[in-house]
Amino acid sequence: MSSSKKSKAPAVASLNDQEVQQTYSRFQNELQTLASKIGELEQEAEEHILVLSTLNEALAEEPDRKCFRLIGGVLVERTVRDVVPALQTNRDGIGKVISTLTDQYKSKEGEFEKFKEEYNIRPAGSI
Repeated sequence: MSSSKKSKAPAVASLNDQEVQQTYSRFQNELQTLASKIGELEQEAEEHILVLSTLNEALAEEPDRKCFRLIGGVLVERTVRDVVPALQTNRDGIGKVISTLTDQYKSKEGEFEKFKEEYNIRPAGSI
């Protein structure tokens, strides 16, 4: 029995290095994906803010003015009065999602830092 335990130990050590590399890459990819999604949603929120600022002016002057909105790939005609609340709800929802993703990013970044400390991983240039 002791000989079988000894023969398995070196295999685990070589896999461990490979697993460490795979885990490191996985953390990097997950952080990059989260950052990309956060950036995408922040851009969308900015677009909502820009449209809302324009429509709020129209809402004050002409609430029954017609406007067009793209819903699921279909362009529909609505009034400014109908569209503004929906856009505000969408903007608020996007803000909540950004907040959630930012929290996930910070959490994942913390896990990644602990992982790098645990396995003594440093960037190649900082010896």
